[in-house]
Amino acid sequence: MNISQKILAQTVTQLCLAKEIENIVISPGSRNAPLTISFTGHPKFNCFSIVDERCAAFFALGMAQQLRQPVALVCTSGSALLNYYPAIAEAYYSDIPLVVLSADRPAHLIDIGDGQTIQQENAFGRHILYSANCKEGEAYTEFNENEINRALNASFEQQGPVHINLPFSEPLYNLSNGWDHKVSNKAIEVKAVDVSEEIKTFKPLWESAEKKMILVGVLPPDSIEQKMLDELANDPNLIVFTETTSNLHQPDFFPAIDQLISSLDDSELKAMQPDVLLTFGGMIVSKRIKAFLRKYPPQQHWHVDPKKAYDTFFNLTNHCESHPNIFLESLLSSTEVISGNYRDHWLKVKQHRLEKHDEYLAEIPYSDFTVFSTLFKSLPRPTHLQLANSATVRYAQLFDLHESFKVFCNRGTSGIDGSTSTAVGAAQIGTEPVTLITGDLSFFYDSNALWNDYIPPSFRVIIVNNSGGGIFRILSGAKKIEKFEKYFETSHTLNAKPLCELYGFEYESVKNEEELKFSLKLFFEASERPKVLEIFTPHEVNDQVLLSYFDYIK
Repeated sequence: MNISQKILAQTVTQLCLAKEIENIVISPGSRNAPLTISFTGHPKFNCFSIVDERCAAFFALGMAQQLRQPVALVCTSGSALLNYYPAIAEAYYSDIPLVVLSADRPAHLIDIGDGQTIQQENAFGRHILYSANCKEGEAYTEFNENEINRALNASFEQQGPVHINLPFSEPLYNLSNGWDHKVSNKAIEVKAVDVSEEIKTFKPLWESAEKKMILVGVLPPDSIEQKMLDELANDPNLIVFTETTSNLHQPDFFPAIDQLISSLDDSELKAMQPDVLLTFGGMIVSKRIKAFLRKYPPQQHWHVDPKKAYDTFFNLTNHCESHPNIFLESLLSSTEVISGNYRDHWLKVKQHRLEKHDEYLAEIPYSDFTVFSTLFKSLPRPTHLQLANSATVRYAQLFDLHESFKVFCNRGTSGIDGSTSTAVGAAQIGTEPVTLITGDLSFFYDSNALWNDYIPPSFRVIIVNNSGGGIFRILSGAKKIEKFEKYFETSHTLNAKPLCELYGFEYESVKNEEELKFSLKLFFEASERPKVLEIFTPHEVNDQVLLSYFDYIK
């Protein structure tokens, strides 16, 4: 075992071992040599080398998304650290544990004109759970150990990103064949959860309400026990809205929220207004459900989450700091159910919408809408599905995806910047092949994600290429803006074939429904290389097809 002689590097390495943080994503540099040497020199660490720090951070995020435990990032000093910021913000808002280990110059070399030097302490501001600013020198060994330990514990306990800044002076490459300093193995404390008092307050409100609504945002698969979902579905006074990213499935739930509510008039929306709203899970995609609940707020809005509660609808009355599974189990035990027709009425509306949905698909021309319909019908079952942001995840909201799909999307900040890198990182974990569905701008923006030695041959990328930011075409008034195509839609004529040739992907393109259906029959078959399928759609009709949909399904 060859590790760095630097005591600070040895301290970090040992504490990561103690906390069982074994996956380390490293970007090359010199100042971080003590960390790179120590992690790569120890047999218990799984180390990944990714040059582009922005891609590296999203790659680590994809791994942590699947593991649900911290993955460490290692970078050199200077602007390298700032390239982590988009993924750090995403991790912060999506509750994904990342540990940033940034090498730095010693304090006396900061802001004196040396190259590759910036002010790295507290670089992530308010988008971080804990910032540990270590100091160089053996006199600070105990201080550094305590700071690093607090940071690592915060990442575990609060499920989010932390930053540990580590100053190293030269020489940077001296080796040791064993620990010159040993740290204590400090245990992570886990807080007990008691929801009894909250349930005592909430249960009478819940039982007496004639119109109850549950709205579920982002959740990892298998977060909620199916028996509880089935029990909720038996309540005639309850409707349950589930987003595509919630990974919850029950026949009497309402998975396509916009499909149901977008065509309702004011009197119908008023009739839907809940007395009590219960929410859990992460960010909500649907802008329409947000607008509805802000205009027609419930009398009570309870959010269940062990960490935080956003007042998304400007009507939050209580935050229960519990896991939803624990809360629902307590709520549903011996709950009285009163008769009513709130659920059945909206189930009839749902059925009507589904019938009109199928009729519409049979009438419309080839477009983004028909492509997404075909894709969701053709994906293997089961499948691990990564969705890019913007139009991709919004189209997914209009379909009831198969219950065997495990769906993920970076909805914390909803950016298009790291979707491919996240999917590649996720593909390192587990045995299920990963399929990424993405738009053209999202794919090209994150094309360095393919500059990666860790992409398995089972990895699949489906690009819906509508020659620009098609989502801007459906925004009210956007197309009337001067130079709309250049500065909003950002029209282009690019295709992914040259990138696939550069990075060794199999590539195929299609431009109509017949070609698409034929290609999908073979696309998921085993191969020696990962594959990209690029689907070209007519940007001049996509927006009108989507906008007309909501009028048609009334």
